Amino acid sequence: MTYDESTLTQLAADAAEIRGRYPVERSALLPMLHLVQSVDGYVSPDGIQFCADQLSLTAAEVSAVATFYTQYKRRPSGEYQVGVCTNTLCAVMGGDEIWKRVSERVGVGHDETTADGKISLERLECNAACDFAPVMMVNWEFFDNMTPETALQLVDDILDGKPVTPTRGPDHVPPFKEVSRVLAGFEDGRADQGVGAGEPTLAGLKAAKDHGWTGPKGASK
Repeated sequence: MTYDESTLTQLAADAAEIRGRYPVERSALLPMLHLVQSVDGYVSPDGIQFCADQLSLTAAEVSAVATFYTQYKRRPSGEYQVGVCTNTLCAVMGGDEIWKRVSERVGVGHDETTADGKISLERLECNAACDFAPVMMVNWEFFDNMTPETALQLVDDILDGKPVTPTRGPDHVPPFKEVSRVLAGFEDGRADQGVGAGEPTLAGLKAAKDHGWTGPKGASK
């Protein structure tokens, strides 16, 4: 491995904490992949081998998992993962045009990274936020009801080094490595910042309460 001694020591300590959360150690693989991604900015060959050594798996077994999930990047990733949903509803609400305009502005296509390493761009499948379509995500934080103009302003702000604030969630979007560490289970203290569920998401719940509607008897609460 090419990790220096200090980095390897910290990784090993963090990995031990992650393993301790699970009765079966190999169950720790998903957060551990986020852990190595928080160090390297992607799941590197060294990261694959580290996870394998920590969990008594083969490198092939670790790679099989890392290649299945799109949140794990297999080559150096940008500081900000910018995703545009182009699934059905977002697409017809303007997602396709947003994708076209953003891709032209940053000069890269799907799963590509700008030369300055600021942005990795990707087409996203449904983010379960159809009530806010069209939706973009930056490092997996939501940007709702986007237009081509607001999308271009968003990527311009990122390229200019300005902080960007999601529609729902924390007060700003942290860099990709920091987010990866949070996804590994190391909280940054900002989980409860900002709005969780917006009004459109809660409209059905409000209507049910207003009309006195309840679920079937015996349904779990």
